[in-house]
Amino acid sequence: MAIIVTMEFPGFGQELYDTVIDRLTDSGEFASVIEVPAPGLMAHVAGPVDDGWRWIEVWKNKEALEMFLEVLKPILADLEYPEREPSIAPAYKVVLD
Repeated sequence: MAIIVTMEFPGFGQELYDTVIDRLTDSGEFASVIEVPAPGLMAHVAGPVDDGWRWIEVWKNKEALEMFLEVLKPILADLEYPEREPSIAPAYKVVLD
């Protein structure tokens, strides 16, 4: 079952987000979900919020997300950003272009 994942990053800004994306992808462009080093990402949206940065993603299932987090967490640790636990909710419907 698809899941909706929300990650809040207080104090996180565009520069740090871009650094994470550079490390996650070969190109740093992140123009397609297939560039993420864990299969199962269906959609990704990120942007600034009052106290930092927010990612909202749709994953095919929780197992796919867990594989991705095994890649993401060491990157955040290397950047000295504290580990964050995502909010996870079941997706009732996913419509993609």
